[in-house]
Amino acid sequence: MALLVFFVLVFAGQLIGGFSTQRLPPSENGNIITILSIDGGGIKGILPATVLHHLDTTLKTKDPNADLAHYFDVIGGTSTGGIMAAMLAAPSSHDPNRAAFTPGQIVDFYKQNGPHIFNASTGTLFGPQFDGEFLHYITRKVLKNTRLSQTLTNVVIPSFDIKTQKPVIFSSYKLGNAPYLNALLSDIALSTSAAPIILPPYYFENEGVEFNMIDGAVEAGNPTQVTISEVLQHNSYPKILVLSVGTGVEKVTETYTAQETAHWPGACWVFPLIAFRGRGSAAMDEYHVQSFFNGSQPSSQPSYQYLRIEEHDLNPAFANLVNVTPESMQGLEDTGKQLLHENVLKLNFDTFDLYKLNLKNYEALDRIADILVGERQSRLERKSMEKRGRPLLENLRVFSEKTEASVTLLKNLFI
Repeated sequence: MALLVFFVLVFAGQLIGGFSTQRLPPSENGNIITILSIDGGGIKGILPATVLHHLDTTLKTKDPNADLAHYFDVIGGTSTGGIMAAMLAAPSSHDPNRAAFTPGQIVDFYKQNGPHIFNASTGTLFGPQFDGEFLHYITRKVLKNTRLSQTLTNVVIPSFDIKTQKPVIFSSYKLGNAPYLNALLSDIALSTSAAPIILPPYYFENEGVEFNMIDGAVEAGNPTQVTISEVLQHNSYPKILVLSVGTGVEKVTETYTAQETAHWPGACWVFPLIAFRGRGSAAMDEYHVQSFFNGSQPSSQPSYQYLRIEEHDLNPAFANLVNVTPESMQGLEDTGKQLLHENVLKLNFDTFDLYKLNLKNYEALDRIADILVGERQSRLERKSMEKRGRPLLENLRVFSEKTEASVTLLKNLFI
C-alpha cells in the first residue's frame, strides 16, 4: 500500500510539474475569467509591484514554477502599470514558457533604473522635464523584440494619439481585426508611459500605420474599466474576477468652500480644477467598476470577486511620481508591505466614502490565490481530458489500471 501511495505521489508530482509552466487554457475551458489591472503613477509603480510580490510568493508556495501570467487571463496596465504589464506578460529570453520578470524583480528594476530614468540633468529648458532616452534604452533592452501577439497571456494597455486625438488600446483581443496593433511591447510600453510635461511624446510606425503617442493616463489612469470592457467584448462568459492595484494617493483634505471660490477669477481655477478632476475621476472609476460587480455578479458570490488595493493615505514625501531618492523608493516599498496588512476598503455608493471590511488585503490576496490555482488546475485537467477524448470516469479507470500494473511491475523487480 505504501508503495502505491509513493507511486501516486510521484505521478501526481510529474503531472503537476508538467502543468505548471503551460499557458493558461482559454477561459471557455474554465469557470471564471481572471483579470489583473495596474494603475499608472511613475516611480510609484514600486507600490503595486510590492503588493503583487505577495501574491506571486503565495502562488509559488503552491506551484514553485508559478508566474502571474500563468494565472490571469488578461493583464491590463496604464503608464507605469503598462510597463509592468508588459514585463509580467513577456516571455523570458531564457525560458519562453516563463515570464521575463516577477513582481519582486520589477521592484528591483524600478529602484535600480528609476534614478536614471528620472534624471533631472537630462531635461531641457522649454521641453519636457526628462528626455526619456534612458527609459527608451532600458525598455527596449528588457522587452527585446517581443510583440503583443507573443505574450504569455492577454494584455490590454491604453494610450492616446495626439495627432488623431483618439485613444489607442493595445489589446491582444483586437489583433484579429486590427493587426497593425501588433506592435513591439517596447513601443507599446513607451507609448503608454509618455507622460505630458514629464516625458516627450513617443512616435513609431507599425504595419505602415503612424502612432503619435502620449501617456494612457490621459484617458485611463486606472485601466480596470478598459480591461473589463475588452474582456466583455470578446468573451461570452459572465463570471469574472478582478484584482486592481493602485499606486497610492494622498489623504483627501477639505479645502475650499463655495463662498471662498465664488468670486475667483477664471485663471485661479486652473490648478485646483486639475486636482478636483483627478480625485473625481478616480472616485467615478471605482464607482463604475464596483457597481458593475454589485449589479451583475450573483449575490451569493464572495466580495473578493472584485478586489481593489489602494493606499489612500500615501505619505506626501512619496507621492511625487518622479521622486527617485533612495528614501522615497524605499518608502514606497515599505508602504506596499504595510498596505498588505490594512483592511480591504469598499466605496459607499451614496456618499463616496470608503468603509472597511473585516478582511486584510493580504488575506484577500491569499483567497484570490486559492481561486487562481483552482481555476488553472480545473482548466488544465479539462483540457487534458478533452485532448485524450475520454470522460473523467474513464480516465480514472485507466489511471487506476496503469497504477496497479506499475505497482505489480515494481513488486516483481524487488522480489
